[in-house]
Amino acid sequence: MKYLIGAPRSSYDVVVLGSGAGALTAAATAARSGKSVVVLEKASLLGGTSAISGGMLWIAANHHAREAMADGAFADTREAAAEYVRAVSRGRGREELLDAAVSYGDTMLRYAEDELGVKFLFLDNFPDYRQDLPGAVDGGRTIEPQLANIDELLGDLAEHVRSDGRAPFTMQEYEDWGAFTRFPWDELDARAKAGLVAKGRALIAMLLAAAVRDGVHVAVEARGERLVQDGGRVTGVVLATGEEIAATDAVVIGTGGFEWDHALADSMLASRLYTMCSPPTNEGDGLRMAQRLGAQTRGTREAWWAPMSITGDTRDGKPIGTLLRFERQGPGSIMVNRHGKRFANESQNYNDLARCLQSWDSPANTTLNTPAHVVFDHAYLERYGILAHRAGEPTPSYLIEGATLPELAAKIGVPAENLVATVERFNAFAVKGEDPDFHRGETAYDRYWGDAENAWPNPSLGPLERGPFYAMEVVNGAFGTNGGIATDGRARVLDVDGAPIAGLFAVGNATESAYAAGYPGAGATLGPLMTMGYLAGRTIAAEPVAYDAGAAAAGAVTAELAGAAR
Repeated sequence: MKYLIGAPRSSYDVVVLGSGAGALTAAATAARSGKSVVVLEKASLLGGTSAISGGMLWIAANHHAREAMADGAFADTREAAAEYVRAVSRGRGREELLDAAVSYGDTMLRYAEDELGVKFLFLDNFPDYRQDLPGAVDGGRTIEPQLANIDELLGDLAEHVRSDGRAPFTMQEYEDWGAFTRFPWDELDARAKAGLVAKGRALIAMLLAAAVRDGVHVAVEARGERLVQDGGRVTGVVLATGEEIAATDAVVIGTGGFEWDHALADSMLASRLYTMCSPPTNEGDGLRMAQRLGAQTRGTREAWWAPMSITGDTRDGKPIGTLLRFERQGPGSIMVNRHGKRFANESQNYNDLARCLQSWDSPANTTLNTPAHVVFDHAYLERYGILAHRAGEPTPSYLIEGATLPELAAKIGVPAENLVATVERFNAFAVKGEDPDFHRGETAYDRYWGDAENAWPNPSLGPLERGPFYAMEVVNGAFGTNGGIATDGRARVLDVDGAPIAGLFAVGNATESAYAAGYPGAGATLGPLMTMGYLAGRTIAAEPVAYDAGAAAAGAVTAELAGAAR
């Protein structure tokens, strides 16, 4: 174990395992109320999956939207959001968790801004993922971190925060610039050299700075192995080194999912996970620690599913997948299955699209759609590039190239006549801005990820006309699992009989998702898990969850929460 902040101690009020956004929110919230806190991170870098995420939060009826409602543009309510989440999760979520996430999301947001100093941008036109479901809105529920200067916030600690290597730009700027080929790369390089970071890394930097300001100790290479109990109460944690750290008030498990334990993932997930992009340290440590104490588990069949390609990228020396977004949503690209035919709306949200990759052909006893490929032409490559590849550069190994569509079909193993017919049919409608087969480009979400400067009528649709043609394999991937330890609406871990395990809390992807199998919109990962982190921190500190800056300054405490914390 290596302490980055603070001198080693054998006892704290609160021990937090993990350093993602949920864990840091819990740590910073408890510390803000005067608790002594240590954050123990298994990896050598801080931030977990959150640090390499988009950093966005999905918060229903948030105060930024209310302030924008002066002109009536964002008439959002918690009731509408709850109706939408129930629909998108197919009714499989637990009402207690859904209510906590929706009811206290904006409370957490105001606390993060007012007390922790986290700064956000309001994305007024980022649509919910399922515009066809009741309660959906076409903007106002997603926010993102502002650009942050990580060097000024953290000093030498900055080098210990995980990065995915992306340039520092916001989603607001992406909306203005469009395709990566149009980005002001010189300006972005200058930002990076000046210490500016964006997205998940900015979020983690601001949360970590808040935690450190209030005295939180931080250690890396500190893998938790076993929880300690005394009289039925969790009183500490034993590390893999054998060292024991006592927790006077609580232990918070925020260790991430179990996707990198391949045997565990294969035995629990509903579908085979072929790749992921999270840190390889997400091996289910927290889940196993809680299970040893009789913790209840829920939702372990699910993950934050996403279509990905294997491009040779690595994280901590392990191969990872690359999320495909504009590569399949931009005008002039399609996806085809093992038969050389389109099988879905390529522009739909990644979670639902990935489920199409999981389909099974029972009569043939084989996969229905995979192997699948994104297919595009040279004009697309010239306009947009593909991932980091640009036209005129040597074709990378993850791209398959064919001078003609029949040649490409032979190389990817699909019937040439099917691929040719598929492209011809798609082209005939795309030039009209239509997709009668899968309705691509008909929703606000589809069009958001299209190209506003598209030469064809619909920003999501364009023909594939000029060779050479290219294909890139797509596999079922995930950002991480999102099921595991069951908690109540205050993040207290529940045993198999539904009773809280005293002194034990859990947040983040180590736990059952508040949205079950649903993915309501951008930030539906970080929004609820930070909310649960906030609720954990306030409950541990015996502070009212209905945060009010004035009351908090006066040290108000509710008897109910004081009892809950004990």
